[in-house]
Amino acid sequence: MLREIHCFTRVAARLSFSAAAADLGMSQPAMSQAITRLERATGLRLFARTAREVRLTAEGKTLLAYAEQVIESVGAFTAEAARLARPTIHLAYPPPVGALAARIARRLASRTPAIGVELRAAGRGEAARALAGGEVSAAILATPAPAGLVTAARFHVTVDHLAVPVGHRLGSSPRVTPADLAGQVLLTPAGRPWAGLPGRARLVAEDDFAAALDLVAAGAGLLPVPHLLVRTVRRDDLRFVPLEAGDLRITYALAWSKERVTPELMALVQAVQEALWTR
Repeated sequence: MLREIHCFTRVAARLSFSAAAADLGMSQPAMSQAITRLERATGLRLFARTAREVRLTAEGKTLLAYAEQVIESVGAFTAEAARLARPTIHLAYPPPVGALAARIARRLASRTPAIGVELRAAGRGEAARALAGGEVSAAILATPAPAGLVTAARFHVTVDHLAVPVGHRLGSSPRVTPADLAGQVLLTPAGRPWAGLPGRARLVAEDDFAAALDLVAAGAGLLPVPHLLVRTVRRDDLRFVPLEAGDLRITYALAWSKERVTPELMALVQAVQEALWTR
């Protein structure tokens, strides 16, 4: 009956058997027969037909909404089945490189055959645990990566801004230099101190910039951040000031378990490299 319901919605949309038949690549007699079968199956007259016009009956108008829902559900079913049938990569990434992760996903989706990408924003610790547990296929991690992981496609993110709370004396500065940070508390990713910056370090979770920015807003310290993050964060309780601190950067790499290498994973490695080369 699905074919007949599809024919019904097309005739209702066009109010013409010949136009509806042309839309579906059918002959007009075949279209009329499909509507007749549907009317017999329902015991209702769906269209009032004269030599000059075709119009929906009251019963046809009532059933049309249900018919359209059926067609929409079938389309959603088909699309979801196609999505489930295609290979999928699960990729964890730190929020500062979210734009790169999205670019990678688009590249893999445009391949033939397409590869689906399920993105998962995660800090270093969470991403490493997800990799170890097989929850994700690969992760973009700050280096050095945990022991036992294979890495490729290294890239650097320049840290060139300082997050300060609203009202802080450095918030109105045109730029900040290392000398300005003397005596300040610097929120510092665990295991990765800010080389060459003075101040007292307060350790925070690696790559969890969202939580660290909350600490900045609460007055717990200042946070060096990459420009990639500055472009995506809009908060009234923070100010981002340009930071001139030389070659201050975070190095990331794509990491995966050597026991879980698949053709889709190798396609991911290639997509990451291509995304880095063409940005």
